[in-house]
Amino acid sequence: MRPTESFIEQPIRSLQTMLQIISEDDPRLPNVIPDGIYDAQTVTAVTAFQMREGLPQTGIADQTTWDRIVIAYEPALIRVGKAEPIEIIMDAGQVFRIGDSNPYIYLLQSILTQLSKDSPGITAPNHSGTFDGSTADALTEFQLLADLPATGELDKITWKHLVHQFTLNAHHDAAVNRSNA
Repeated sequence: MRPTESFIEQPIRSLQTMLQIISEDDPRLPNVIPDGIYDAQTVTAVTAFQMREGLPQTGIADQTTWDRIVIAYEPALIRVGKAEPIEIIMDAGQVFRIGDSNPYIYLLQSILTQLSKDSPGITAPNHSGTFDGSTADALTEFQLLADLPATGELDKITWKHLVHQFTLNAHHDAAVNRSNA
């Protein structure tokens, strides 16, 4: 969560938002709700942050405290936020076929391998970066399961379905891991 443009000229809400993200990254710090009110909850969060940073514990977000919060916020946001997605860039009508070699093929093969762990109907392909027979076979199996034309070739529509299914499986796997912890 980034302070949005609507937070411009709302320094308290911006401060609270940054402290909230920092506390998600460091559970020793108390959470604060970004409501724009510098209340006891905000004072407690600022004081705890100041203690962590070895600053005077005043509960006041002076310039030094503010600067340290800003410095701590960006890496915390990266750690607690969603990972950046990878988009492959395919030209209009571009299709990857047997014999093609491209860095995207490694991604395709990795996604198919991961999906094969959750779907017994998909056989894990070789990991070579070259679109070989095992990749075409695994892709065909996926296309059949996804009710797509079973061409064994990678086009934009198949890529979209692969990414969608991979994301669904990853969310499911993460939920299962959290419940087992």
